[in-house]
Amino acid sequence: MADIAALTALIEPEVKALGFDLVRVKLFGSGDERTLQIMAERRETRQLVIEDCMTISRRLSDLLDETDPIEEAYRLEVSSPGIDRPLTRLHDFVEWGGFEARITVTEPIDNRKTFKGVLGTVEGEDIAFKDTKVGNVVIPFALIDTAKLVLTDALINATMPLSAEGADDIETEG
Repeated sequence: MADIAALTALIEPEVKALGFDLVRVKLFGSGDERTLQIMAERRETRQLVIEDCMTISRRLSDLLDETDPIEEAYRLEVSSPGIDRPLTRLHDFVEWGGFEARITVTEPIDNRKTFKGVLGTVEGEDIAFKDTKVGNVVIPFALIDTAKLVLTDALINATMPLSAEGADDIETEG
């Protein structure tokens, strides 16, 4: 099994050199279904278009072919984090403060490992969180296993595309 930290250290400089931020590196599946998933975004827009995915994919494909860090066969998948994006970096919690999220921790906090609610402020490496069931809780970043934004109208409004360029024209009768 490949080391995700080592893969991230290999991949991140290449992604940054292309002008993007790396959001997540994940290796999942087995056999013919093994996939190396790379999530990235443009620094200024937090979005990624298909051409960006192709650019990153080509660069990483060459790099991974050269260095061969994964012993097993795999498929390379490059994508944007999407609207209900994973929160993987401490600054994600700062940027998305005030939005709903689901967080799973590795060790219980107040006898719970799963939280759903609204992201608050970040103090050092502690995330203030208002859980829908238990109220205010502080979640240390180091204990977070997974965190993901919850799709809401507020999130949709906050992440609307900056440009409609490339969107299909809708024809209506009448």
